[in-house]
Amino acid sequence: MSTEDNLLPLIVEPDTLNDALSAPSLLIIDVPAKAESYAQGHVPGAIFLDHTRLFAGADSGKTPNDVPEPEALTNLFSSLGLTRDTHVIAYDDEGGGWAGRLLWTLELMGHTRYSYLNGGIHAWRAAGLAMDTAPHTPKPSDYTAEFKHPEVMMDVDAIKAELDNGPLAVWDARSPDEYDGLKGKNRHLGHIPGAINLEWTDAMDPERHYRLRDYAELITLLGAKGLDPETPVVTHCQSHHRSGFTWLVGRALGFTHISAYPGSWAEWGNRDDTPIEKTHDA
Repeated sequence: MSTEDNLLPLIVEPDTLNDALSAPSLLIIDVPAKAESYAQGHVPGAIFLDHTRLFAGADSGKTPNDVPEPEALTNLFSSLGLTRDTHVIAYDDEGGGWAGRLLWTLELMGHTRYSYLNGGIHAWRAAGLAMDTAPHTPKPSDYTAEFKHPEVMMDVDAIKAELDNGPLAVWDARSPDEYDGLKGKNRHLGHIPGAINLEWTDAMDPERHYRLRDYAELITLLGAKGLDPETPVVTHCQSHHRSGFTWLVGRALGFTHISAYPGSWAEWGNRDDTPIEKTHDA
């Protein structure tokens, strides 16, 4: 199968990817939560990505989990061998959080040739497909990162402005306890005023090896919460890791205006100028 015209869908099944493994334009990236997952067995030809490289880092002068500067992303994606013609397949070992963060970063840079391996390595292994255990070294490229699609990212000031003036819906992908203000390690606990809480794992189907839940079920579930494909939505969690998956879910369901807040609660909950609600007194 050729990927030259984005023939692989956004959400790709293991068997479909297996049939396309010989396509020269594929760049398969394993971005696991636990590095040992890659060594235990990965999709043939997949390269390993340390998920912390998707964060700005403690020395950046920003919230550590914020998006890296274009120069850092240039170095990262050049080292991975990304080109403008590459079709990226991303997956992880936990149901899509880190893979979603990677794909969101690609979208931010204007690289739209990408897919998510539905269910990640869990679904691949369950399908009984061949795996490699030896590391695969990428061929470096000369890639220049730019924020060509800045509309998929919102910062704290933009969200605060929209809370007062816009129709923005905030999808909080954290646990109910974090949302309610009962749990967390931040200076302030609670949630963004008016935010809608649907934990990221509620959009997964553990009975199908952590694939996305049935789309009709998801649309019904999200609609009942007040999230619909026509309303502008921004999603976040503690570090825009779990919300990497919820952003991806929105994209898969056809949400036309879905963005993410990379600073997430690590920023919002540690400032003194951000409005906060609590469901309960913590």
